[in-house]
Amino acid sequence: MDIKEIKSLIKMIMETDISEFELESTDEKIRIKRGEPHEVVHYQAAQISPNPTAQHVQPAPAPVQEMAPAPAAAPPEEEGKSITSPIVGTFYRAPAPDAPPYAEVGQVVEKGQVLCIIEAMKLMNEIESEFRGRVIRICKENAQPVEFGDVLFVVEPI
Repeated sequence: MDIKEIKSLIKMIMETDISEFELESTDEKIRIKRGEPHEVVHYQAAQISPNPTAQHVQPAPAPVQEMAPAPAAAPPEEEGKSITSPIVGTFYRAPAPDAPPYAEVGQVVEKGQVLCIIEAMKLMNEIESEFRGRVIRICKENAQPVEFGDVLFVVEPI
């Protein structure tokens, strides 16, 4: 399974009410679980030796990434709703270093509009506004690491 297929699975799960997903084949196993304080993503694939004369191929141990719960965030000082990070990764305000940011303070954003990107394991995850509103505050700096549950934006619903 390649990165595009994994990204497609993650996007499908984020857009539905599915809280747990598991896919297993002879060569790989993928398990995605969400909605709990401790999220664990498992991925296991057989390791194939580049040497064709190798006598024995051992499967690679399954990499396990455990995300620790984020510390309780202080409530924002401004009125508005917080938009938080659904994953651990690196926060980017724009699609490219030379491109304009997706959102600015004072800008009105529509429901479904992309606000930022969070890069996680070389996958670019677009974070969209869940409602129409005005951006009051951008809580993270560009290229700053973020944890699950970190407040990214404070938006005043309109």
